[in-house]
Amino acid sequence: MSLLVDVRVRYNIYAHGERLIPITKSGGLMATIDISNFMEENFRAKDFSHLHWSGSFQDYVNMVAEDPRIARNSFQRVHDMILGFGTSNYREYKKDITRYHFFDDPIGSGKDAVFGIDVHLMKLVNFFKSAAAGYGTEKRVLLLHGPVGSAKSSIARLIKKGLEHYSRTDEGAMFTYEWVSETELELFGGQKTFPSPMHEEPLKLIPPEVRGQFLEEINRGRKMGEYKIKIKGEVNPADRYILNHFMQQYDGDWNQVIKHIRVKRLLLSEKDRIGIGTFQPKDEKNQDSTELTGDINYRKIAQYGSDSDPRAFNFDGEFNIANRGVVEFIEMLKLDVAFLYDLLGASQEQSIKPKKFAQTDIDEVILGHTNEPEFRKLQNNEFMEALRDRTVKIDVPYITRLDNEVRIYKRDFNTEKIPHMHVAPHTMDMAALWSVLTRLEPPKKADLTLMQKLKLYNGKTLPGYNEDNVKELRKEAIREGLEGISPRYIQDKISNALVKNNEVGCLNPFMVFNELEAGLKHHSLINSPEQLDHYRELLTTARQEYEDIVKNDVQKAISVDENAIQTLCGNYIDNVKAYTQREKIRNKYSNKLEDADERFMRSIEEKIDIPESRKDDFRREIMNYIGALAIEGKQFDYKMNERLHRALELKLFEDQKDSIKLTTIISKVVDKETQEKIDVVKSRLIKNFGYCEICATDALNFVASIFAKGDSAKS
Repeated sequence: MSLLVDVRVRYNIYAHGERLIPITKSGGLMATIDISNFMEENFRAKDFSHLHWSGSFQDYVNMVAEDPRIARNSFQRVHDMILGFGTSNYREYKKDITRYHFFDDPIGSGKDAVFGIDVHLMKLVNFFKSAAAGYGTEKRVLLLHGPVGSAKSSIARLIKKGLEHYSRTDEGAMFTYEWVSETELELFGGQKTFPSPMHEEPLKLIPPEVRGQFLEEINRGRKMGEYKIKIKGEVNPADRYILNHFMQQYDGDWNQVIKHIRVKRLLLSEKDRIGIGTFQPKDEKNQDSTELTGDINYRKIAQYGSDSDPRAFNFDGEFNIANRGVVEFIEMLKLDVAFLYDLLGASQEQSIKPKKFAQTDIDEVILGHTNEPEFRKLQNNEFMEALRDRTVKIDVPYITRLDNEVRIYKRDFNTEKIPHMHVAPHTMDMAALWSVLTRLEPPKKADLTLMQKLKLYNGKTLPGYNEDNVKELRKEAIREGLEGISPRYIQDKISNALVKNNEVGCLNPFMVFNELEAGLKHHSLINSPEQLDHYRELLTTARQEYEDIVKNDVQKAISVDENAIQTLCGNYIDNVKAYTQREKIRNKYSNKLEDADERFMRSIEEKIDIPESRKDDFRREIMNYIGALAIEGKQFDYKMNERLHRALELKLFEDQKDSIKLTTIISKVVDKETQEKIDVVKSRLIKNFGYCEICATDALNFVASIFAKGDSAKS
């Protein structure tokens, strides 16, 4: 059998004219793609050409004169990149906060989005703003500090990914150069071109003696606030060697030398190791500082005759390749001391010392991240004062606002990623609630529980607490968000619960609670039995909270009748009006004037725990609000008052639950009439609250068991 025939047999392909058409096992034709037409319609060659522009040095100077942003340094680019995606402002605890949309990860469709730490991200952006203006922070190492799983790596990925994307836009266009010659093949190692090994800024080729005059001319007329072109440092040793060679050849005629320069568009790429570097600690025996600053290429020594010839040097260390962009140091403080010394010069002097060569200028953001134990070790090491002095620490804590924590899990576990399994309402909320509880410090106020503190942080209101009180709570909790359970642990346990309960078809909070508790025994970051017990107690608290929430859902489903609530509300308001104004109310059945029905009013107010001593305050509050609306020509609706709305629902539920006989659900025998009423409640849970058939049944069974226990306790 020939190779072609064999391929056709193995891959179910047969010849049709000159084309090979795939067929299905059943013999039908599968969909085919004409790749040539597809590429013509979807891939535009002119876009490729635009991104791979090249031209003369004069062309480049003309572009810079027209748009000086082209010659920005790395810090300016990062700052402009972040601002380029826009901002929005909001107010929290009487403080104006800016949300930078860049951290929503618009480039990666939200994959690395960072939520809930906007105050800390503002500090990060302020660092870049100061560095972009040249106020000194450009000479510092930026260190992201926080507990494991707190989004330090996500922020670093966002910046690297953002710079890659930004360099491909017109706003972020940047350029480098290569040497070209038809005759100097030996100078370039047998090639006609020699690319700048560190992707240098072309303007650095202008001799230092005339830079001042050049900058004065090109910056003339620039307005306040506009970028002014600056040229800092000199080219790397290899470019310097070639520049000196041509200067000697042309007897110092710079105009002749520059004819050998071809400026080209620079596209940053981590995968291609252009402008984006990443360094990770390894075994000390298998790692040395040449990974940062480059090393000699021994194969080229024979070609160039000396190991001190810069053309025989590989400028491929992380500092070298990250020039014009950013270098990330993963777990920076785990590096050997020798590497940390390299950081000192790279940050303060913005230069590095390659082996056998002079100091080499660099222009890059040095971004590191570390966890708290490593940072404490740095603080306690008196020999590392120089590094501490050159480091700007930005805290990246855990999220302490519940809504933002929920967003993380709903991003990772949604209908797109798990279409085969329904996630019951409140499942992600409960996992997030427990994780946030573990990160909060116990409140010092005796009348405030940890759960209440969590709700205050999440924007809920409590009697006796306002924004100032919440601000004080945050101030007194110094280490809040720096300890606790990480999102990674929650994500792992939700994944386990999905796998274990795959056949059930629905993931509910109890499944997740069980996984969270089972994993605690083996959690590597739990250091003591006391901490383990504390986390288990908080799980119990989270379970109790879910019990209240699911009861509330079932109660709302039972008492969802709008007309019934409206009637109940009208009756209550009539009685409250009569009570507060000391009037009589007419009995609609006997048509007699009677006192306000105190028992009826209290049966509603007690549902939201309004004590006897505060009933008058609550009733006056309701009437005052109705009066204020009347002055504005508006009509009162019970939904306008959350507490009253809840009280009416609970009252209606109490009146109706006996007719539904909810507790009969857990028994084997349910009469037809009761079953019909239960089915109506179940359909409301599905339609109005996001339940499916499985979790709606589970919720009803669970709530029924709670009421059954209550009934047995009363008897």
